[in-house]
Amino acid sequence: MAAGEPDEASPLLDVEQSSNMSDGAESVNKQVRSLAELEADWDPDTPQSPSQLDESDFVTTTEDRNLKRGLHQRHVSLIAIAGAIGTGLFLGLGGSIQTGGPLGALLGYATVGLIVCAVQFALGEVTALFPVTGSFVRHAEVLVDPALGFAIGFVDATRPPSQVLIHVYRYNLVYGNCLSIPTEITAICVLFQYWTDINPALWIVIFIALTVAVGLCFIGIYGEIEFWFALLKIVFIIFLILLGLVIDLGGVSGTPRIGFRYWKHPGPFVEFIGTGSWGRFLGYWAVMSNAVFSFAGTESLAMAAAETRNPRVTIPKACKRVFIRVATFYILAVLVVGMLVPSDDPRLDDQSGTAAQSPFVIAASAAGLSGVPSLVNAIVITSAWSSSNQALLSGTRVLYGLAVKKQAPSLFLRTTPWGTPYLCTLFFGAFMFLAFMSLSEGALTVFWWLVDLTACGVLISWITVLSNHLRLMRAMKAQGIELRRLPWHSKLTEYSTPTALILCVTVLLTAGFPFFTKGNWSTTGFVSSYLDIPLVITAYVAWKIHKGTKIVKLTDIPLEEALARADQDIEPEAEQPGWRRVVGFLWD
Repeated sequence: MAAGEPDEASPLLDVEQSSNMSDGAESVNKQVRSLAELEADWDPDTPQSPSQLDESDFVTTTEDRNLKRGLHQRHVSLIAIAGAIGTGLFLGLGGSIQTGGPLGALLGYATVGLIVCAVQFALGEVTALFPVTGSFVRHAEVLVDPALGFAIGFVDATRPPSQVLIHVYRYNLVYGNCLSIPTEITAICVLFQYWTDINPALWIVIFIALTVAVGLCFIGIYGEIEFWFALLKIVFIIFLILLGLVIDLGGVSGTPRIGFRYWKHPGPFVEFIGTGSWGRFLGYWAVMSNAVFSFAGTESLAMAAAETRNPRVTIPKACKRVFIRVATFYILAVLVVGMLVPSDDPRLDDQSGTAAQSPFVIAASAAGLSGVPSLVNAIVITSAWSSSNQALLSGTRVLYGLAVKKQAPSLFLRTTPWGTPYLCTLFFGAFMFLAFMSLSEGALTVFWWLVDLTACGVLISWITVLSNHLRLMRAMKAQGIELRRLPWHSKLTEYSTPTALILCVTVLLTAGFPFFTKGNWSTTGFVSSYLDIPLVITAYVAWKIHKGTKIVKLTDIPLEEALARADQDIEPEAEQPGWRRVVGFLWD
């Protein structure tokens, strides 16, 4: 029987496949159940062709042939850190302190940190079973409802309903990253205004060119660039936290000890909109949206699973450890910032959008450390650019996955000889020119427009991850399979996933609550806070009515086949040099 031709006597497919690794020298034969056949199980009318059937480990032959496994454990871990640590940490903390007070901000970030923990653990468990490019976007295709895909995906009325789920969510990611990248480039323009009055168009052109160039590189080169940028961020965050503690404890000559003075006056909480306990609670709750934006990006580490070595081991390990590092940095940073600057300091409301509004800079300037503002500004610029690179990786791989499933034009399948989907990169490059809007409206104004437009998508991402995991657990229970059979499992997820899902939905629905209060209505703010919700619901209902799709039955999810494949597919971890094991605590 020819490779990729289904055996009519067996529900499984014997597929002989050569898997191109990054060194181009490894060839393996694999027995797998194709995702196309799984879709056919749900919709018998789905056409089956060799190109649909030749899939390995739920990653299509096209992905296996064209994409190269160039990312290692250290790359995957720090790519997520690089995406999550950006302007939200260096500049956004001041706004959180101003809105919720030092304790309100700390509690807000801690709450979102726990949500992110649940999201990362859920993502790790599902990805260990289904390690595919597109991550939770592809997982939804197998685990949830076919109509969900259309709601956030590129609408193609000719696709069978069993393939639509991926549709829905992938569009949301493509759309979100199309906005996220120019957001970061706009932020860079704002930051350069701290030093010079040179026309912002120059910086826009330079950073568009740099971002596209990195996106066209071999995935291993991209991984190295993000690896070193992430290390730079980690070192700088540690430096700022230690510097903040030194200033707070009076370690700088001529500066008095501050301690927790500002927790007493003006106080640990800020009364936001309301008064009394209700106002203090609203201040804490208002911090949640800022915290969600700050943590955004941690879920993207599994997007390039098909380009990651040993993804069943690497991705779950990275999910757990990335959360620990990012949450630790943010919680410590919020704590230190709340000690350094009072919540009523007018400098926190600086509208320049540069390092001048950073609470670290405010504290350093008060202590007479004149070089710190420029240093912070430089690091924030590198952070913003690094975050744009991470968004480009996420968006291009999702768009490539859409093309693989024939839910986007096939031209997006074209790759360079080194395995980079270059037309996907150029597509996102076209949207980077949205940053030129800052020339007419003001860079800071455009920046906040784009931030508001993308924040809703972050919560929808997390809701999708958690929904996938909840469906996986329910399917295993329905099929009588113990959770301990998963390639990677934590007992906490049985409770953390439903709890985090409820919290995410609540935060999503209440994100724009200030606009509903008397005298605070803003049409722009309302639309930017909730735009994604009606788009998704309308598309979901329309496709449901048009195609009559149904939620995938729990008993139809092919868990036994996936678990059997997972048991065979664990690769031995390579021995690390002694020096790398010593410093590996930063990423392993």
